Formats: sequence, structure tokens, C-alpha cells
Amino acid sequence: MIRIFRDLLRYNWEFGLGCALLLVVLSIAFMSFFSPYPPLDVYVVPPDMPPSAQYIFGTTSRGQDVFWQLTAAIRNTLAFGVVVAVLSRIISLTVGLLAGYLGGRVDRALMSINDTFIVIPLFPILVLFYFVMRDNMSWGLLALAAACLGWSYDARLIRSATMSLRTREFTHQAVFSGMRAPEVVLREHLPYVLPIIFSTTMNNLNWSIGLEVTLSVLGFTDINTPTIGGMIYWANQHAALVSGIWWWMAFPVILVICLFLGLFLLAVSMNEYIDPRSRLARMGGA
Repeated sequence: MIRIFRDLLRYNWEFGLGCALLLVVLSIAFMSFFSPYPPLDVYVVPPDMPPSAQYIFGTTSRGQDVFWQLTAAIRNTLAFGVVVAVLSRIISLTVGLLAGYLGGRVDRALMSINDTFIVIPLFPILVLFYFVMRDNMSWGLLALAAACLGWSYDARLIRSATMSLRTREFTHQAVFSGMRAPEVVLREHLPYVLPIIFSTTMNNLNWSIGLEVTLSVLGFTDINTPTIGGMIYWANQHAALVSGIWWWMAFPVILVICLFLGLFLLAVSMNEYIDPRSRLARMGGA
């Protein structure tokens, strides 16, 4: 993996730009640990102050410093995306590797379940989940629900790669040497699907963060937890744009666009690296 990252940084400017944008977002999120204001407190600063030397991103109508509120919001939004991505990667890896390697009845059973999740409309299910769990809705429950619904497309992709690896000579050698199925999958096949996992993780992060922002803007999450969508929700509730308090909504939108763009560039560059012809063209090969 270190060699892959080195090659991408050297030959792919999209990967470098994506890393730079993501580093900026991560730096802002890290600054939340040094915030002088608790993220849930309101009216700790004068409300509706425009951007200035004292308040570089201005203040909100709720008396919160937009910059420090934004650091906590992007940290929570990123954490939500990472939790969803990690949990859904575990499910998609398990299903994809087992279905692709074992084949037969196991493949048919797992792909039947997989296809069921593909055709399920995810957004209405999550909205229904919110109304059912409204009194107990939390950040963690929403992340768990999103992870359980967001793995099916990537599982099919991993399955396709594993089915190709199953017919390779090194797989037969591993079986003849006495390796069991879990060992073959983890030791022989997993390293080959790591670039695919990285690419799908970036896409899943974009999907889960976009989902969180959408649900929060509509008020279908725990709006008391600072997130990017939560900031936009409260800005809408106070008619920030109509009142001329544009900075309350502008800076969260700009930051989340930078995050989306960075993750998208990382996913695109990794997809290009997976394709041998594109990789050779980048590196000056035939």
C-alpha cells in the first residue's frame, strides 16, 4: 500500500489535490479539541456578528462562533462517515469475499440478500427509522442503520474481483498446500482487493456524509449534535439568508464541498490506478 500511495502522489495530480483538500478539512476538525466554547452552548458570543478579525467566520443568531462551531461540526460529520464506511466495509468484504471464493449455493444465497438491499429505497427507510426511533434517536443509531444499508454495491464489486482471483494459479497452490478457505481469502485474495476497498471507501464516505447532511438539514437526526447538516438546519430555522447572515450557511457549505471534492478526487485517482492501461499512461509506459 505504501508503494501505491507513493506512485499516486508522484504521477497523479488529482490524488495530490485530494489529499491536500482532505488535510485542510482534517486540520479544521482537529482544532475542535482546542475550542474555547463548549459546542452545545449558545449565546456565548454576541449574535449576528459578521466576519471580522475577532470572529473570522462571524457569529450565529444563537450566539455561537461560526468557526469554532464549524470545527466541531466537521469533526462529527467526518466521524459519522468513517463509522459508516468502516462498518459497511466489514459487511461488504465478508459478503464479497465469501460469495466470490466459495461460489455455488453460498454465492446464490449471499447475492440474493445483496440484491435485496440494492433494490431497497434507502432514504425512505432511514426517514421511517427516524420516526420509529425518534425518542431514542442518536448519532450512533443513525450510523449503524446507514452502514447496514450501504454495503451492497461494493460487495458485488469485491465478489467480481474475488471470482477472478479464485481461478488464478496462486490460489490453486494455496489450496494444495493445505490452506483453508478463510486463510486463502485473507492471506491471498485480500491484498489484491485493497485498492478496490480504498476506492469504495472514499465513495462510501461521500455517500454517508451526504446522507447525514441531507437528513440533518431536514431535521431527521439528533439536531442537538453539532454537524454540518445541523448548522445548515439551524441557519434555515433562523432564516439566515433572508436576514443577511450569509456566513452562517456559506462557510459550512464551502467546507463540505471541499470535503466532497477531496474524497471524490481520491476515489477517481484510485480507480484510475486500478486500471492498468491508465496507470501505464500516467507513468509514461506504453
